[in-house]
Amino acid sequence: MAASLDGGWSWVIVLASFMAQLLAFGSPQAVGVLYPEWLAAFHEGKGMTAWVGSMVSGVALIASPLCSACVDNFGARPVTIFSGVMVAGGLMLSAFAPNVSFLIFSYGIVVGMGCGLVYAATLTITCQYFDKRRGLALGIVTTGTSVGGFLYATAQNELIELFGLDGCLLIVGALALNLMACAGPMRPLNLPGYYLKQKAALSHKDGPLYDKPAAIIIIDSSTTNGSTHKSPVKELLISMETGEPRAEPACSQVVRVVKKRLRPHVDYLYTMAEYLQDRTFTAFCISIFLFSLGAFPPVLFMEDVAQSEGLIEHVAIIPLVSIVAVATGMGKLVLGALVDVRWVSGLLLYALTVMGSGVALLLVPAWKSYVGLQVLSATLGFFSGNWSLTSYITTHIVGIERLSQAHGVLMCFGGFGIMLGPPVVGWLFDWTQSYDLAFYFSGSCVVLGGVVLFLAALPCWDREKKEKNMPALDPDKQSTSDKVASVA
Repeated sequence: MAASLDGGWSWVIVLASFMAQLLAFGSPQAVGVLYPEWLAAFHEGKGMTAWVGSMVSGVALIASPLCSACVDNFGARPVTIFSGVMVAGGLMLSAFAPNVSFLIFSYGIVVGMGCGLVYAATLTITCQYFDKRRGLALGIVTTGTSVGGFLYATAQNELIELFGLDGCLLIVGALALNLMACAGPMRPLNLPGYYLKQKAALSHKDGPLYDKPAAIIIIDSSTTNGSTHKSPVKELLISMETGEPRAEPACSQVVRVVKKRLRPHVDYLYTMAEYLQDRTFTAFCISIFLFSLGAFPPVLFMEDVAQSEGLIEHVAIIPLVSIVAVATGMGKLVLGALVDVRWVSGLLLYALTVMGSGVALLLVPAWKSYVGLQVLSATLGFFSGNWSLTSYITTHIVGIERLSQAHGVLMCFGGFGIMLGPPVVGWLFDWTQSYDLAFYFSGSCVVLGGVVLFLAALPCWDREKKEKNMPALDPDKQSTSDKVASVA
């Protein structure tokens, strides 16, 4: 396994994951092109129609714990294949949507769930194949969303002119079927949970391959001793694994079976609660929630800010949203390569980029020139490339074995921020009829998130903890603790 890390096939995984994110997130990242068509087709309000784009991004992140559990149990390849069916099916189904409510289901929920599965699968398989260059690899993979948004914006606009809105969605949905081809190279290094259970069952040599479940037969008192007839109504079959099923009452055995069935789910929730007890991970969750709440909604309104201030009359040849997308892709590559440097702390780098994004948002109301907005858009986009660091940082906090679950919890916080951000910003604009308060609110939330993570990542916390636990630590555990502390 060590020979496979950072090797030639690892970069094939990067290419496949890059294309998977491009195909899955291309249309959702360029959903702004579809907004005017949906408004004209369904004659709904802008707020109601905006929920379609908000849902597709929010659901993809909120469902991350479920998507991560699917990757843990079935592996990246089957999950990516299934996600291709969901994304393609949701896009094609949206072509026949009779109203916006149906679009929220087909485009927002179905496509969003498919994107969440792709995101979890690609990040997990990339982290498994890389060690020394993991940051750069994750940066390249997550750049696929930015490249997809940039390409699909132009492609969807041309397809709408040639084939109409319905034809555009059908063609884009057909392109999404190529996600199945992207799943081919995703050969797992570690067997997922489902295959491990099957392997354990096949290697069982002490008994039969399948133990017949024990059965408790409840027979009516009127049945004769010599009779072998048992009515289905009078038989209660309870599956269990116990040596002496008759030694305890039936109700106790039912309770035991229920506990056995619920034990994996309880353990999963208990593990999630353990993550949130970690100071650094909790601060990371708070930071990404505040960053998602404040940094993403203003990008949607940046062009409208320029038009409302009279800086431009129409959308420029290179709109501000495209500048943000290109800068985000560059930021993912640069930050992904920078975090691989030995003396760079991933947590502190992420905290600084979050605070930089907040400062850029706070300067938007004060900068009353279009060139200034272009500079701020590029700055905000570059710092928003810190999303490529989330898997890298999570791996160093909880370890590669628990990456899927912990990253799912983290993305869930980010999803709630994205879901709540647009309504809050829209309500502030409706209240004040100005974007100034909305940007001040967004910038303050983002800066607060960066400060919280920066304080939690200071080395002094780990130094105090190390001094308290020094006598009780095992040498092996001590080396691991030092490694995690150096990263934090």
